Amino acid sequence: MSISTSVLSDLLQSIPYLRPQLYFKASLTALSHAMEDQVLAATLDRPLVIASFQRERFYRQEAHRYQRLAQRSNQIYVLAAPETDFANSSEYYEKVAFEPDDGLTQEWHLVVVADNYATCLVCRESLGSITKNQQVPEFSTGLDIDTARRFEGVWTSERGVSLKAAQLLLDRIVIYRPDLANKVKEARQRYGIGEPRIYSQIGQPEFACDIDTDPFVQRLVTYLQASQYKLHKAYRSIIAQARKERLINSISTAIRRSLDPHEVLQIAAQELGQHLGTSRCLIYRAQATQAQATIEHEFLTTGVLPVCGQTWDLDNNALFQEVVQLGEGVCVADTHNDLRISSSRNLSLIAKKYSIRSWLMEPVLSQGRLLGIVELHYCSVPPHQWQPGEFDLVKAIATQIGAALIQAEAYANLEELNQQLEALDRTRSNLIAITGHELRTPLSTIQVCLESLASEPDMPVELQQVMLNTALADSERMRKLVQDFLTLSNLESGRVEWHPESLTLRECVDLALSRTRTRPSMENPPQITTQLTENLPLVKADGDWLVEVLAKLIDNACKFTPSDGEISIQAIQNGNQMVEVTVADTGRGIEPNRLEVVFDRFYQEEGALRRTAGGTGLGLAICRQIVNGWGGEIWAESQGKDQGSQFHFTIPIVLGSQEEKRARVRSK
Repeated sequence: MSISTSVLSDLLQSIPYLRPQLYFKASLTALSHAMEDQVLAATLDRPLVIASFQRERFYRQEAHRYQRLAQRSNQIYVLAAPETDFANSSEYYEKVAFEPDDGLTQEWHLVVVADNYATCLVCRESLGSITKNQQVPEFSTGLDIDTARRFEGVWTSERGVSLKAAQLLLDRIVIYRPDLANKVKEARQRYGIGEPRIYSQIGQPEFACDIDTDPFVQRLVTYLQASQYKLHKAYRSIIAQARKERLINSISTAIRRSLDPHEVLQIAAQELGQHLGTSRCLIYRAQATQAQATIEHEFLTTGVLPVCGQTWDLDNNALFQEVVQLGEGVCVADTHNDLRISSSRNLSLIAKKYSIRSWLMEPVLSQGRLLGIVELHYCSVPPHQWQPGEFDLVKAIATQIGAALIQAEAYANLEELNQQLEALDRTRSNLIAITGHELRTPLSTIQVCLESLASEPDMPVELQQVMLNTALADSERMRKLVQDFLTLSNLESGRVEWHPESLTLRECVDLALSRTRTRPSMENPPQITTQLTENLPLVKADGDWLVEVLAKLIDNACKFTPSDGEISIQAIQNGNQMVEVTVADTGRGIEPNRLEVVFDRFYQEEGALRRTAGGTGLGLAICRQIVNGWGGEIWAESQGKDQGSQFHFTIPIVLGSQEEKRARVRSK
């Protein structure tokens, strides 16, 4: 059976002076429970109770209460729209089912009529709240969750209004369940429902009786206190959340404002330490496999021993190892009673030295990779009482710090990439300038010589020979340029196959010198001397490439040393199982700030197009690639312009060679 009309509308039409009020769901719950408690507190009265719950899911939350109410009276009626197993029955009390499209599905009713008192609550859910409520899943039990539902209606203890509300509901009950007609008739007669009455315009009941309102009042006070507590708790939660958001926002602002990780981490340590009232807040970088870490950023309260700048052992730090293993934070409530602290000598010393009583260690992670650690120390007595919200806050800050470090790392990588791109651009420019000059000049010379030979058949033989020698020299110059380009390209790309063997350094030096002296471009070379230590051990290197390094260094020294200067080649065994070779000259020297860049590709001391000596600027770059290939080092030394220069490089020795053994004996 379905009735579309509203009980509230009928009540307001019958009693015109009633004015509906707005109620929230929480208020109606408090009023309903107070009215029910008043019935439960009565000892002699057997009242009429009619409750309409809209839908079965709302009734299920109160079913146990109505079983208790049924022990006080046999006139208990519960109405609801069925959803699962709610149906007409009379087991404990009268259950009355109506259709889901009935008008009662939008209303909330509770009417109590007794001999000496009467109260009623008749409300209809507002349209906006109805729409919201209809979006709740069918079997949801979340009415109490939705405390923002609003109702419009009447709550009063005026007996006449309560009797009228009871009459309207009993009329519907008889329609829904005709089998209850006799029981409803008995209720009408028992409580005088349906008799003509005069309703007061000022809302006074027809007669007054002494009734016990204490249970009703106590119940309302209890609900008000509970609501006040919940409100206070909600305010505290909102304040805590606001503080947390301000803290996170301040750190996020610092991240956006600065790409300097040092500044961001210092702000994070300061803000987090102040917010949580810690004695000490530390933030430092650390990786999972790192053995030690330096404390870089710190917040301190007055009177607490600083830690910043200290280097901490991570291998023997049980808390750090636990963080690495679990991938999450570790908390120590009391260092005096924690087995992890007492069983670790390292942690015990740290806790004692720095007066740490409560300890929290939170990892800074990015995609599962450990970037750093946030530590909170409380040095007060008694130990700090950790709150769940504190852990969430520290974790949120650690996430922000991780984002800052990744951002700074990305920026650093971008800067490095930009520098590489700038270097490539310079290389391209130098390549164009050098190849343009080095190729164009010899090509022009060769072209002039060949054209002269072709156009002047009567040219003297001596002049023809000069032309041929010039063309051959410049073609050799071009061949050397192309060869250097190919050699460096192969070395840098890793396409070179190394063939290390045991070699005597003196033989390699002699081969390099003979190669240098046979070059046609070498005219009036400076004096070259060799000073090789006796009994040098055998070296382990690719012979061809070792001779190439020596030849290029000697050629470079000859190029920048006048004919009256000197070049010396020295070799000794250093203490690192290496032979150190030095090619020194008395030439023009190198400025101290250029000792590193001379090994760069295309470096020319006087500029690509203004140099006084030939060459492409690739020789030293090739030497560096070769020496690095066998695991050695190469470097330059000079006191400055016109002070000469020394180029050093190292070659690994052959372990166990007779020369090495004799050298060890001599050194003892």
